[in-house]
Amino acid sequence: MNGAESLVKTLLGSGVDVCFANPGTSEMHFVAALDRVPGMRCVLGLQENIVTGAADGYWRMAGKPACTLLHCGPGLANGLAGLHDARRARSGIVNVVGDQAVYHRPFDAPLTADTEGWARGASAWVRTSSRSEDVGGDAAIAVQAARTSPGQVATLVLPSDSSWNEGGVVAAALPVPAVPQADPHAIRQAARLLREKRNVLLLLGGLALREGAQREAQRIAAATGAKLLAEGSNARIERGRGRLPLERVPYVNELAVKTLEPYEHIILVNAKEPIGFFGYPGKPSRFWQPGCELHLLTRLEQDAETALRALAEELGAPAAAMPDPGRRPEAPRGALSPEGLARAVAALMPEGAVVVDESVTYGRGFFAETHAAPPHDWLQNCGGAIGYGPPVATGAAIGAGGRRIIALQADGSAMYTPQALWTQAREKLPITTVILSNRKYQILIGEYQNVGANPGRTAMDMLDLGNPDIGWVQLANSMGVEATQAANLETLGDLMAQSFSRPGPFLIELLI
Repeated sequence: MNGAESLVKTLLGSGVDVCFANPGTSEMHFVAALDRVPGMRCVLGLQENIVTGAADGYWRMAGKPACTLLHCGPGLANGLAGLHDARRARSGIVNVVGDQAVYHRPFDAPLTADTEGWARGASAWVRTSSRSEDVGGDAAIAVQAARTSPGQVATLVLPSDSSWNEGGVVAAALPVPAVPQADPHAIRQAARLLREKRNVLLLLGGLALREGAQREAQRIAAATGAKLLAEGSNARIERGRGRLPLERVPYVNELAVKTLEPYEHIILVNAKEPIGFFGYPGKPSRFWQPGCELHLLTRLEQDAETALRALAEELGAPAAAMPDPGRRPEAPRGALSPEGLARAVAALMPEGAVVVDESVTYGRGFFAETHAAPPHDWLQNCGGAIGYGPPVATGAAIGAGGRRIIALQADGSAMYTPQALWTQAREKLPITTVILSNRKYQILIGEYQNVGANPGRTAMDMLDLGNPDIGWVQLANSMGVEATQAANLETLGDLMAQSFSRPGPFLIELLI
């Protein structure tokens, strides 16, 4: 058995059975092993950010890691934006990077790079397997690291001779480390705070946004009068009827400060302190008021649902019904608007849909209009590296096992990763992509105002995507995805409804 075969068999034995790949010469023995060893689903991406982003989306829905296959340092570099977003989303990924043969490295061939060094910025665990005998054992540790709560990027660098040399050994799966529990003292302190203080906010993030944890948070809020809010960007929120109608900390600095202004105490539940996406002249980096106190119930890696349940019990909080979000919207008609698009999604989405949101400026108010939709999941960009949407939608479709994916996608961001459409067509994935085609980098126009700059003609030309217009219908068609345009809500609704009944991908360019 060679090292590559021991790698594939170890991954399969550890529960990793999907590989998102963009291979090169150094990985040919791994590719050959994928062919010889049955059980691994191999998904080809035409650019490395498709591969890493798909692995991110897969984890968010499947709750277990996929592996990637990237080609040497430059291939890893191409995929680093996706790995950055995955790290911020706390997604578990076994990131396999081929590399030069150990004996060939001293010759400084063109693809030779500091592969480990580049990997460390986006990985919690990095190791190079320099001998075929070590590959299986290192792979088992990589899977264990990826599955360590709340989820981590684990990068295994695989020199080509470690793949082709004989001596590979299959390693047994290692146990998944137990999810850390909250400090009982933190639970008692939070209970005391909720009994004695007013104007208290529970800020929820991570696994605190799943339905079970939401129910415990609602018990606490109903019994104490505390308010509930989600972080600004979240890997996965379970939303819709039967779940909490949560709003988020706003992106815009002034709105976020105003939203948090009433609170004298903020309890963090799998959430980080609420800060700005950027620093702006004369504006605060922290969104909470100077007199407000922050308290920690659970760190990012700790068990939020168990902690919230223990807090509810400590308070003697009875079971509480989820708030009624009101009637489901009807399919809207008329001119396009952000509110109309959100109502169309809420009115037409099938139960169990997954919304992958990279709507950027157009979609900041989507939550208010979609609380009464059927139960669904909503995935957001946690790292800010744009172009996350198409790859994450691709991986989420595979991880969600056939559920309809609705990708709400800004046009400028989509141009970073349009190759994902080809993978969606090849794999016949149930993805409806709505391209929000305003033909400009709208978010950057707003950022000019935020930083106090005064853009002129040259600056505005750099934010314009309309010279020439991007032909989204033709671009999608060229990659095997059926596509058309919509310019009003009636057409949009008809096209969305039709797409939901089809087995494969469909793209709608929404002319906004």
